[in-house]
Amino acid sequence: MKNRYIYWLAPAALLALASCKGKSAQNAPLPPTPVNLVEAKKAEAIYYDQFQGTVVSINTTELRSQVPGFVTGIFFKEGDVVQKGKVLYEIDKRKYVAAYQQAEANVLSAQANLVKAQKDIDRYNMLLKNDAIARQTVDQAAAAYETSKADVAVAKAAVSSARTDLSYATITAPFTGRIGISQVRLGTQVTAGSTLLNTISAEHPMGVDVVVNEQDIQRFYKLQQASSDTTFKLQMSDGVTTYNKPGKVLAIDRGVNNQTGTIKVRIQFPNEDGILKDGMSCVLKVLNNQSGDRVQIPYKAITEQMGEFFVFVSKDTSFVDTTKNNEKVEALIAKQHKVLLGPRVGTDVVIMSGVEPGDKVVTEGFQRLRDGGKIVLGDPSKTPALGQGAPAQGKQQGK
Repeated sequence: MKNRYIYWLAPAALLALASCKGKSAQNAPLPPTPVNLVEAKKAEAIYYDQFQGTVVSINTTELRSQVPGFVTGIFFKEGDVVQKGKVLYEIDKRKYVAAYQQAEANVLSAQANLVKAQKDIDRYNMLLKNDAIARQTVDQAAAAYETSKADVAVAKAAVSSARTDLSYATITAPFTGRIGISQVRLGTQVTAGSTLLNTISAEHPMGVDVVVNEQDIQRFYKLQQASSDTTFKLQMSDGVTTYNKPGKVLAIDRGVNNQTGTIKVRIQFPNEDGILKDGMSCVLKVLNNQSGDRVQIPYKAITEQMGEFFVFVSKDTSFVDTTKNNEKVEALIAKQHKVLLGPRVGTDVVIMSGVEPGDKVVTEGFQRLRDGGKIVLGDPSKTPALGQGAPAQGKQQGK
């Protein structure tokens, strides 16, 4: 019977001992978390908003013949810059030359008829004074004279029309620009107004078209009135090269697309060197109007929770250490601050609100932190043993 009581008391003693140890561990203060701190500072933050853009020629024209016929001459090198007025194409002009010559001959014939009618009316008027001719004959001669005058005018108009058609048979450059690859070859039959011969584009200056939200309209209207050389920057399609010429707002479209809520804006850039090409893709960078002296911290200090952003900020505090006879100990704690982020600036990020200059934010070691948790400067990869927190914090604070 005695042995039976001993067997029951031994497990109970072990459970009691384990319970005491557990309570002791729960009552022991949690050790501070080693972290690295960086001071938030105000610094110049120049940053740009980005818009996907397309390079467009401000002046582009499709060349089409205004008269039908066969191409008999091509007088340019494809891809070259051609000067205004340079002959580019020639349409078979033989029938247009003949039509012009015939129109000129018709003018001569009409003028001869007019001279005859003039002489007739002069002679009839003289006979009318002597009552040697009927009045009706004189009136008919006057009408024939007026008809001859009209025939001369019609013949001259036909000459002008034939001259115009003849000029259309020679197609010249409407302005100085770069001409593309010809869409027709010698001997190709072209139809008036429909057959595309080529396209010519002016290369200086060039435009960049971007589509912006209607909320940004007023911003671009203000930039149209006043912009500096740093307002617009152009990143080329390779994603690395930045175009080194300043831009300005050339035009804002007349209205907002009611389906997309966007509006087109065209920015003009000089292009003396011909670097920008019609149709190129690019990224237009527009100086953000919030650029200036802004609070910045390392981006790695940011944590995200449910779409919101937070940082841990170091705060001085004091607490009663029960392990040291209720001695008051100075310590550091980490308070979690909700922040509003601005753009990235290198490895830093602009803080619009939530952190003030001089605040010390946790950049490493915050993974094990909770709001109000004790911290200590140290290697975040090393976690101190239980019960070593208070002395270490006091020592760190003394530094």
